[in-house]
Amino acid sequence: CGCKNGLFKDILFMMKKQYFINANIIDPLNSINEVGGLIISEEGKIEAIGKKVNTNNLPTREKPIDLKGKYIFPGLVDMRVFVGEPGYEYKENFRTLSNAALSGGVTSVVTMPNTDPIIDNVSIVDFLKRRGRDKSKINIFPSASLTKNIEGTNMTEFGLLQAKGIIAFTDGIKTIQNPRLMSRIMNSAADLGCLIMQHAEDYELAKNGMINSGIIASKLGLSGIPEIAERILIERDLTLLEKVKCRYHISQLSSQKSVEVIKHRKEIVKFTSGVSINNLSLNENDIGDFRTFLKLSPPLRREEDRLALVQGLKDGLIDVIVSDHKPEDEESKRLTFAQAATGASGIETLLSLSLELYHNGSLKLETIIKALTSNPAKILEINKGNLSIGNDADLCIVDIDKPWIVKKDKLISKSKNTSIEDKKLQGKVTNTFVKGKELFKL
Repeated sequence: CGCKNGLFKDILFMMKKQYFINANIIDPLNSINEVGGLIISEEGKIEAIGKKVNTNNLPTREKPIDLKGKYIFPGLVDMRVFVGEPGYEYKENFRTLSNAALSGGVTSVVTMPNTDPIIDNVSIVDFLKRRGRDKSKINIFPSASLTKNIEGTNMTEFGLLQAKGIIAFTDGIKTIQNPRLMSRIMNSAADLGCLIMQHAEDYELAKNGMINSGIIASKLGLSGIPEIAERILIERDLTLLEKVKCRYHISQLSSQKSVEVIKHRKEIVKFTSGVSINNLSLNENDIGDFRTFLKLSPPLRREEDRLALVQGLKDGLIDVIVSDHKPEDEESKRLTFAQAATGASGIETLLSLSLELYHNGSLKLETIIKALTSNPAKILEINKGNLSIGNDADLCIVDIDKPWIVKKDKLISKSKNTSIEDKKLQGKVTNTFVKGKELFKL
């Protein structure tokens, strides 16, 4: 939600034209993967991009910024972000979220409706949009709940909410358990062209579970969440999707069996899916002795599951990588494993952790950037996540070889519940621009 008042427009028009040269540019939407430059216009738009932008083609009076081989990516689009506003501002608010996002190269986010009150009616959407516009520096795309008060019984008013600018519907951390209700939701979504995002986890099978069901759960004496809890919901929804064709997205896959299911179903029905960077980078062994900062939903599973998820991205079966940024205050995490809140702060480390998959040879750089930019934008039907000429200059500059260590006291997010404390990473965002304005500099 960018500021739309006249003063901000005047500032934009007064901006100086900006020239960048000697960058490695990756823009999957426009099939750009080359060394070149970028020009940002006075209005904060992409004016020119690619190898044709070099010192030979620039006005002699201008002094371009030489990026010396750093990378330019489109601003990241994170499809699954929890913000504490309204109701949980002590965990995160729009201001702290946008500052954290910018430090990680994220310029657009889809916020989850799990606030207090729940985002399930138009008056709350109006409030949310005002707060986002006034306090956020990034593009906020709010989602609304599928059901009233996320109770899984009565549908929200999709048509009214969509007219107010809601771009997707999800119950966030909850699943639509009732198949009749899910069928009705899909019918409404098909009629209105809405995007449905499902958290796939059967409540009865996952009940009281805390980590992946298996040897580690037994060893720690914790009740487990079997992978079939995820698979059975995916199978059900994709079967319903055969009859009612709507825009349907599986928020987060976590198991090898789920990847096998979607591989088979991709030939029958049209849908998309995402994966959390946590499930791509960590496995259940990382939990160690009751590390509550790794109590996540879906849970971390076996190394075989992690590898299957990476392969799923490589094969184009999985479309999107999300941070699943869920800030929790320290008091909610420094409890016994059973009592501790679920979730981790991750928007700042999303890109750097994803780049680990490039540095270790698991995925091509273009595959990673596509899953973080143009793919989520395409699913959401928003004109973000690309560097097309004439579009807002939402982008990040990245030193992909820069080493750094994750320290919670250095994180910008209000909550410090990172799942990768003390992890050594390679690749850091040095600058982030929104509408041509530099809003983060390392």
